[in-house]
Amino acid sequence: MSWLPDDFVHPVHVPVPGTTLHLRPIREADTALDYPAVMGSRERLWEIFGPAWAWPNEKMTYEEDRIDLLRHEVEIAAHQSFNYALLDADETAILGCVYVDPPERTGSDGEVSWWVVDDLVGGEAERALDALVPQWIAADWPFRQPRYLGRDIAWQDWLALPRAT
Repeated sequence: MSWLPDDFVHPVHVPVPGTTLHLRPIREADTALDYPAVMGSRERLWEIFGPAWAWPNEKMTYEEDRIDLLRHEVEIAAHQSFNYALLDADETAILGCVYVDPPERTGSDGEVSWWVVDDLVGGEAERALDALVPQWIAADWPFRQPRYLGRDIAWQDWLALPRAT
């Protein structure tokens, strides 16, 4: 049984209210935008995601990022998991990402996490994304018990939960 209904259609363009930014599914072709975003914020991203995902590695290469984005693109097409890029209006910069994943740990039916590049931390764009994500998940995704990693549960507490079966 899939973690999503068979007839579920994932959103393909999500405006971030009060900004010129939007979310859309990430693609392999986004590597030239993704790599500098990730590596430019790597230390902070490692503090957030490193213990759980071992990402982003200090020595991650452009080619490794490309392969990772290709994997995300394939997973999105198969509805296995979703990585949404946070993009400017002209799609000339990736400014963060939102992940919507099947539950790895017990107690939820979907796990959601997100980040913005260092330059946006604490600013209006980050606050707008923080406000949008839970509303968007509630409105457009078929979850009854979504979990917001690093938001409604600390990453360390999430890692301590039993694995989902």
